[in-house]
Amino acid sequence: MIDPILADSGLGDAEDDDFDAVVEDDDSLPENRYLDRELSWLAFNQRVLELAEDATLPVLERANFLAIFAGNLDEFFMVRVAGLKRRIVTGLAVPTNVGRSPSDLLAEISTHAHELQLRHASAWIEHVRPALMDAGVEVADWADLDGAERAELTDYFGTNVFPVLMPLAVDPAHPFPYISGLSLNLAIRIRNARTGRQEFARLKVPPMLPRFVPVPGAAGMRFIRLEELIANHLDDLFPGMEVLDHHAFRLTRNEDVEIEEDESENLIQALEAELLRRRFGPPIRLEITDDMDDVTLDLLIKELDITDQEVYRLPGPLDLRGLFDLSRIDRPDLRYPPHVPTTAVAFQPGDNNERGDVFKAIRKADVLVHHPYESFATSVQAFLEQAARDPHVLAIKQTLYRTSGDSPIVQALIDAAEAGKQVLALVEVKARFDEANNIVWARKLEKAGVHVVYGLVGLKTHCKLALIIRNEEGALRHYSHVGTGNYNPKTSRVYEDLGLFTADPQVGKDLTRLFNELSGYAIEKKFKRLLVAPLHLRKGLLRQIERERVNALAGKPARIRFKVNSIVDEQIIDALYRASAAGVPVDVWVRGICSLRSDLAGVTDNITVRSILGRYLEHSRIFAFENGGDPQVYIGSADMMHRNLDRRVEALVRVNASAHIEELLGFFEEAMSPDTSSWHLGDNGEWIRHATAADGSPLADLQDQTMQRIQRRRRPRTAR
Repeated sequence: MIDPILADSGLGDAEDDDFDAVVEDDDSLPENRYLDRELSWLAFNQRVLELAEDATLPVLERANFLAIFAGNLDEFFMVRVAGLKRRIVTGLAVPTNVGRSPSDLLAEISTHAHELQLRHASAWIEHVRPALMDAGVEVADWADLDGAERAELTDYFGTNVFPVLMPLAVDPAHPFPYISGLSLNLAIRIRNARTGRQEFARLKVPPMLPRFVPVPGAAGMRFIRLEELIANHLDDLFPGMEVLDHHAFRLTRNEDVEIEEDESENLIQALEAELLRRRFGPPIRLEITDDMDDVTLDLLIKELDITDQEVYRLPGPLDLRGLFDLSRIDRPDLRYPPHVPTTAVAFQPGDNNERGDVFKAIRKADVLVHHPYESFATSVQAFLEQAARDPHVLAIKQTLYRTSGDSPIVQALIDAAEAGKQVLALVEVKARFDEANNIVWARKLEKAGVHVVYGLVGLKTHCKLALIIRNEEGALRHYSHVGTGNYNPKTSRVYEDLGLFTADPQVGKDLTRLFNELSGYAIEKKFKRLLVAPLHLRKGLLRQIERERVNALAGKPARIRFKVNSIVDEQIIDALYRASAAGVPVDVWVRGICSLRSDLAGVTDNITVRSILGRYLEHSRIFAFENGGDPQVYIGSADMMHRNLDRRVEALVRVNASAHIEELLGFFEEAMSPDTSSWHLGDNGEWIRHATAADGSPLADLQDQTMQRIQRRRRPRTAR
């Protein structure tokens, strides 16, 4: 059986050995041809920060971007920095493609991260907080409040805060307490009024309470930070003691999870044990307020066993993730204008307003949906809910990577199982930071009679697939969905993703075989319209890139367009370099990490790299090849990273309908246009924002344009 993209090429499996020579290292390519992935990630988070600094954006959205930046950086330290340190400590080889030693790389990461965190703090103090105040939303300090406001807050503290606080003393009878990762704490120095002895205490700011406390009786919207309220009532916590000083601090721990699946008889039990261990991972970053005294800092460094390089001294407040809380305030004028997703034209009800029949629409033709511009609820969710209640549906098979236990997707699978249908849910319990939630609702599915499997040993199942088998007049028909994003109704409202619905029997057969292999033991390569990792996705893409290079040399139409979250894989990058050197225009649209350079003379002259960030998180993956004038376009779940190509089950589906191909290529043209606001990758990995035209007018916002274009679509009226 031949690879799906080879059907039109004349190349077959017999040429695998010859193809290996194509992907070997090319001595003609310069050694310094990759950007470091960790530093590129920091550059990505800087782009997020630039949105927070953009005074043209609604101010609550700017506050939200500050919170996103903070959460992103936390995860970067918990996973990437922690993993790099662990490899150094254990003596494991540290993969680096930029020629730096691991210790030098850590030092450079620390330098950049310090600069970014200081800039992040400044953005809040000097820009966003004053802009909020100008808009009537004040985050006040205790000193800003009058007597009546302080009295009201003191009552609030005594009733709602004081009962849940747990001050922990540190003395010979009380060892230094465990400091949980990402918790916000107060380090307090006190003096015993009777003995004159100085003591230390730690107080955790309760994470279950609102971070921003409304000031009672204040005119307009006025808040005070919870830690500020607590700090001004410390005397209530230490009666008879003199409070000398207090400072906020926050610790980040290694929270990456490592499971040796080959040695574990029960993946769930092993994962639960590892999650417990993760809580006690070693410290990797200590954030402190810039007014912390040396005595307190020295104590924290000693007790937490942390280095000076891992200390981040910042102007307060710490943990700006708390700004997410401000998104709950009722000021729609300070946010993006509301957007209600439309129902995809194919799924809209008919003229007599009957409920749309999803299966009938898919039978007519493939349906391509674009979230969040088009509704997840009236497409993906409706697809599964209709399957659950349809008596003709015999079986449902689905992969689940990140969702929620109360999700209508999970409920549809439960309803289907309880209705007597065969239901298979392939749950990826190793989805990072969602492991505990996934275990809970996986067990809920099992109790309802769903066949729950956990994929293949050593491979994460990251593909986004759903397959429904329906009995229609005595014959079985396959209805398939292949997506780029998770089956999660919540994130579908803020993640930009694509999904293809099809009744093509070939896709149905491909998915049937793939699901059987995922619940069995091995992934084979016999797929017609899919490219599947880990066996053949990499080779398939490399063949397509090589075909474009050959076409360019032969004078045929050639072009490559990739839209990905990250591009790191060296083989893919080198293939793009060779294609560019042969004259192939290469457009790369990347949201996050980009190890590909655009500044290598004679190599990257035909490579253009853009990044777009905004209201929605760009999450879809598109791979388009000119193919001599007969474009081939794929969508799916895979990024161009080692893990996606070698250690995950990923799937791309080829888009066949000419209208869909035209739509995706048009989407790409808009993104890469010089008239569209974006970041351009320049020399030495520097990203430069292009948001205004030469005359100072704003460039077009791609997401706004896409929203407006899709909202203009209308279902054609039925002829009478």
